[in-house]
Amino acid sequence: MKTSVKTWFFVGVCALFGAWMAPQPTVAQTVVDYADLVERLNPAVVNIATKTKPRRVSSEGAQLPFGPEGNPFAGTPFEGFFDEFNRGFSRGFGDMMTLPQQSLGTGVLISTDGYVVTNNHVVENADEIVVKLNNNRHDFPAKVIGRDEKTDLALLKINATQTLPAASLGDSARLRVGEATLAIGNPFGLGGTVTSGIVSALGRNIGQGPYDDFIQTDAAINPGNSGGPLFNAKGEVIGINSAIFTRSGGSNGIGFAIPVNTVKQVVEQLKQYGRTKRAMLGVRIQPLTSSLAESLGLKDDRGALVAEVTAGTPAAKAGIRSGDVITSFNGQPVNEANDLPKRVAATPIGTRVKVGLVRGGKAMQVQATVAEQEPDEVASTAPEKAEAGVTQLETTHVGLAVQGLNAQLRNQLNVPDTVVGGLVVATAQPGGAASEAGLKRGDVIAEADWRPVRDISSLRSAITKRAGQTVLLRVWREGGFMFISLPVPKA
Repeated sequence: MKTSVKTWFFVGVCALFGAWMAPQPTVAQTVVDYADLVERLNPAVVNIATKTKPRRVSSEGAQLPFGPEGNPFAGTPFEGFFDEFNRGFSRGFGDMMTLPQQSLGTGVLISTDGYVVTNNHVVENADEIVVKLNNNRHDFPAKVIGRDEKTDLALLKINATQTLPAASLGDSARLRVGEATLAIGNPFGLGGTVTSGIVSALGRNIGQGPYDDFIQTDAAINPGNSGGPLFNAKGEVIGINSAIFTRSGGSNGIGFAIPVNTVKQVVEQLKQYGRTKRAMLGVRIQPLTSSLAESLGLKDDRGALVAEVTAGTPAAKAGIRSGDVITSFNGQPVNEANDLPKRVAATPIGTRVKVGLVRGGKAMQVQATVAEQEPDEVASTAPEKAEAGVTQLETTHVGLAVQGLNAQLRNQLNVPDTVVGGLVVATAQPGGAASEAGLKRGDVIAEADWRPVRDISSLRSAITKRAGQTVLLRVWREGGFMFISLPVPKA
C-alpha cells in the first residue's frame, strides 16, 4: 500500500509537535549521579602512610620552651630572665633526638604497573612509605622515583603481582569554571571519603612557588586529602589536590589542585630522569605595579619587570636588561609576572624563542635560546641586627634610616661587587613612605633613578629632586635585585 506525501507530512508535523510539548528535563534531572562514578574510580585512589625515624640533631636552633611567641612574660621585667633560660636550655642539653613522626595522605594510581602520583609534601623526608589500596587489605612499600618541590609533586612506585586499577588523565587546558568536580581522599585518616563541587576558578596564584597555576574548587578538601585526585564528571583526573585556604584547619570550601597537564609534564621527567629538567631564561623578575609602571613611563602595568639579568644566561646573551618589561614569550602574552616562569618552564630546552619587551617606553623584540635550569642556590637573608657603630645612621624625610655598606655587611648580605657604594636600610618607619613602598630592614639600596647610590648624600639628592613625585630604587634583597617605587612627599 502506497502512502501519500500528505500523509507523511502530517505524521512529521505531529512528531515535531509531540517533541515540542514533551516535558523538558529539570535542573534536578541533569545533576550528575556520582554513585556509579565513585564505584568505578575508588579503586584507583590509594592511602599513603609515611614514617620518619628519630634523628640526632643539635640543640642549636631547636624549639625552646619559651620562644618569641611563647614567652608568657614578654614585655615584663621577667622577660630577660626567661630569655636567658632559653639560651641556657640550648647550651645545657647538647645534641637531642627528634621524635618519630607519622603522617597520612592520598595518592592516585596512574598506571596498571604501579606508578602513584601524590604531593611532595606528603612524602618529603619520609624514611618509610606505605601505600594501601582501597580495593583490598594489602599494604605495599613504595619507592620514591622522583620529587619536584616547585610544583609539590612526587612520583612513587609499588610492585604488585596483579594488574592494578589506574585512573585516566584528562586535559586541564579544556576546563571551564563551573564544571562539576569530585574529590576522593583520606582526610583525617578516613580513607575513601568522597566530596563534590565545581571548578570555582582557574589559574590561581597562591604564593606557593614560581609555577603557581592552581585549579580552585569548592569540593571539601581537608588535611589528609593532599595528593589525592580531583576528577571531572567524566571520571578523568583533572588535578592533584594540594592546598586549602583555612583559618580553622578544616575545609572552608576553598581548595586548590595542581592542573593535570602540569602533572603529566612533571611525571614524564621524573620517570625519565628522577628529577625535573626545566628551561630557564636567566632573569629575576617582579610584579609590575601601577606605581612602578608610572615610574618607568609605561601606559599600563601589563608584563613582568626584569629586576636582574644573570651574566652568561640566555637573557644576557639576547641583550635583555634590568628595567625591561617582558610582555610576551614565544608568541604567548605575559600579562603578569607569574606568567613568565610558566611559559619558560613549558618550553623545550634549547628552543630559540622571541621575547617581546618594552624598554624606555618603546616596544621591541629579541631572540633567546633557552637553556637548562640549574639547581637553585640558597639565597642569603637579611641579618637580624646591623653591626653596631659601623656607620652613623641618618634619617631621610621619607621615614628611612640607612647606613653605609661596609665589607662585613656586604659579605653577610651576599651583595655582589657590581653594587658600588650602596646603603643598607636599618629601619623603615612604620606608616612612612619608605615602609608603605615596601622597603624593609636589611635591604641594600644600590641605585636611585638608574644612578648608583654611592653614599647618603647621593640618595638624599635623588629624593630631594623628586619631591611630590616618585623615585625609582633598585634594591638588593635576599640574594637578588628588585625595583621599588618610592613616593616622595612634597617638601
